[in-house]
Amino acid sequence: MPKNSRLPTNEQFRTDFPEFTDKTRYPDASVNFYLGQADTLLDQDVLGDQFVYLAELFTAHYTELRGKTLSASSAGGVNSNGSAGVVSSKSVDKVSVSYDTTGVINPDAGFWNNTAYGREFYWWWSMFGAGGRQLL
Repeated sequence: MPKNSRLPTNEQFRTDFPEFTDKTRYPDASVNFYLGQADTLLDQDVLGDQFVYLAELFTAHYTELRGKTLSASSAGGVNSNGSAGVVSSKSVDKVSVSYDTTGVINPDAGFWNNTAYGREFYWWWSMFGAGGRQLL
């Protein structure tokens, strides 16, 4: 039983974020795992009416990263590329690409910068409880 009574279900998450309906790329096990993590780490009493959206952004962030890894692993690799931003240069031989991330990266967000969902989650989450945070 979830700690937070308003925790979205797998079905609600996929309805609210239809880009995750491909259960091959985004398996139920991954979505359910990250919804469980959101339930553990987020508190609906603190986040109020934004709880469901933040739990879904949290889940989308991790599920997207897991989907990229699963997709890459099916091709024999592992994708750990957290790129974002506008392509600023590219090469063809030896395949190289560079991104201008200054417009999309929050220097304080660290790992959350790896997806658009993470960047939005971090922005909303940082709006709550001005001042220091203590993670339990």
